[in-house]
Amino acid sequence: MSDKISQIENYFYNNKKNLIHKWDHYFEIYDRHFKKYKDKDVVLLEVGVSRGGSLQMWSDYFGEGSKFYGIDIDPRCKEFENENTKIFIGSQSDRKFLGYVKDNIPPVDILIDDGGHYMNQQIILFEELFGYVKKNGVYLCEDTHSSYWLVFGGGYKRRGTFIEYSKNFIDMLNAFHSEQSKYKINNFTKSVNSIHYYDSVLVIEKRKREKPKDVVSGIISFEGEKKENYKPNYKPFFKNKYLQTINRILRLFNL
Repeated sequence: MSDKISQIENYFYNNKKNLIHKWDHYFEIYDRHFKKYKDKDVVLLEVGVSRGGSLQMWSDYFGEGSKFYGIDIDPRCKEFENENTKIFIGSQSDRKFLGYVKDNIPPVDILIDDGGHYMNQQIILFEELFGYVKKNGVYLCEDTHSSYWLVFGGGYKRRGTFIEYSKNFIDMLNAFHSEQSKYKINNFTKSVNSIHYYDSVLVIEKRKREKPKDVVSGIISFEGEKKENYKPNYKPFFKNKYLQTINRILRLFNL
């Protein structure tokens, strides 16, 4: 972690406004992924308004030209609305409600999921709103440690947790390189540039991607080589042709 305190962290520890509750290592993560939006008019959606303090913090960080939207199940959160902030009251696990939100806000630069932290809530929100994040935007889900807490439906390696669900994102990101025809390139593959896992936080940074190309530079290293024909000499893991055939069959069944 950096020794230099960020603007977000400075605001938090000197906060005299509404209550904010965060884990202390989140601030550097926010600064790392959000600072590129400084001095720009951003559209930010935060799921989980709580006491309204974090929306005030984002307003201080991004400035008056930005637009802020919040989702919470507590009707009292409507009190935090102002000229630049609009609050929607409803559940993040209600797909119809999320559709209503999309119909009433512009595409977002930053989406922060700090909502209920239950597994179905995090998964449904991602399925419904990830596609509404702009092509160069950021999707941040925090408090993912709930995937390991039984009270939230979590548990180590337990099926259906958000962490286990998100591990599929790694395969999607690398789908351009899959040799198995049944594993197809999808919109996630073509729209996500990077995935960042931190303690309790998952950050997905979007950017339009084409299929990567391997390229070569420098001079010829060995006599007789031709630069234009250079390709790494990948040797089969199994030298025995019989074992190679078995390996291909197993791959057909994803084994």
